[in-house]
Amino acid sequence: MKKISTLFLSLLFLFMGTACERKTNLIRINEVTHSVFYAPLYLADSLGYFEEEGIQIELTNGGGADNTMAAVLSGSADIGFCGPEAALYVLVGGSTDVPKVIGQLTKRDGSFLVSRKEEPSFRWEDLKDKEILAGRKGGVPAMTFEYVLNSHSLYNGVNTRLNYDVAFNLMTSAFEAGTADYCTMFEPVASEYQAAGKGYIVASVGEASGEVPYTCFLAKESWISANESKVEAFLRAVTKATKYAMEADTTEIASLLVKHFESTSLASLRTSVESYRRIDAWMTNLSMTEDSFNRLQDIIANAGELSRRATLSELVLNDYAESAYRAIYKG
Repeated sequence: MKKISTLFLSLLFLFMGTACERKTNLIRINEVTHSVFYAPLYLADSLGYFEEEGIQIELTNGGGADNTMAAVLSGSADIGFCGPEAALYVLVGGSTDVPKVIGQLTKRDGSFLVSRKEEPSFRWEDLKDKEILAGRKGGVPAMTFEYVLNSHSLYNGVNTRLNYDVAFNLMTSAFEAGTADYCTMFEPVASEYQAAGKGYIVASVGEASGEVPYTCFLAKESWISANESKVEAFLRAVTKATKYAMEADTTEIASLLVKHFESTSLASLRTSVESYRRIDAWMTNLSMTEDSFNRLQDIIANAGELSRRATLSELVLNDYAESAYRAIYKG
C-alpha cells in the first residue's frame, strides 16, 4: 500500500507539474475577427511552430477592435490582434498602461471592391455618384476606403456615398438583397461571391491605399515586461509561419488552413491565399515602419477621428519583432 501511495503521489505531482507548465506557457489571444487574411497566425498553429517554441495558444474572436482592446485592458486576453488604431485611441485618451504594438502581421487593407456588374476597365473615378458599403464608420476598413476615394477626388456626401448603416458582418447579405452599388469584402467571401455569379471583384483596396499597419499584435506594457520570453517565442513562430505562407505551395497552405475554416472549401482557401500573396499583404519582418505608421495616422486624421498624432516610439516596440526576424531569416 505504501508503494502504491508513493506511486500515486508521484503521478499526482507529475500531473500537477504538467498542468502548471501548460498554464504558464499559455498565451490568450483575442482576434478582431477570424479571416484567411490572417493565415500566417493559423499556419503557425497547424505547422506546430507554437509548440516548437514551447508555448500554447488560446484563440478567441472579439468581433471588433473595440471588443479586442477591452479584452486586453481588462486582462481577459494577453495579446490583442487588431488594428493599431485601437491602441492609438487609448494612448490619446491618456491611459497609464497603454497597450504597445509588438508585431505587425498585415501591411495593407485586405478587402476587395465588388461590383454588381463586370467592369474589366474599372477606375476609382467610376464610383462617382455611386453608393458603397464600406464598413463601420470610424473603423480602419471604412477610413482606408474613404482615404482612397479622397485621393481620387471623391468625397462622401458630395459626389459619392458611403453607407455606414450596415454592420460589418451583415454587409454581404445586405448587398445581395439590393443595398448599394458596390460592397467591400474580404476573402474568401469576395471570391466565393464572384464564383457564384453574384458580383465581380473590380479592385483591391489595399493596393490602392499603399502600405498601412493594418492588423497588429499588441499587449499591455505590464504584461510584456513580465513575459518577454513568451513574446519572443510567439513572434518567432508567427515570423516563421509568415515565411512559409509566402513561399509554400498554395494548395498545401490551403490544406493546413482547413481545420481553422471547416466550412470553407479547399479551392476557396487556395484562391484566398493566392489573392493575398498577389497584393503582398503580409509582413516579412513584423516590425512597423515609421512611414506606414504615419500613413495610418493620415488615414485616421482624414476621417476626422484623430485628436492628436503620436510618435512611433509611443505606441510600438519593434525590438522583439526585429529579434524574431533575425532568428528566422539570419539565424
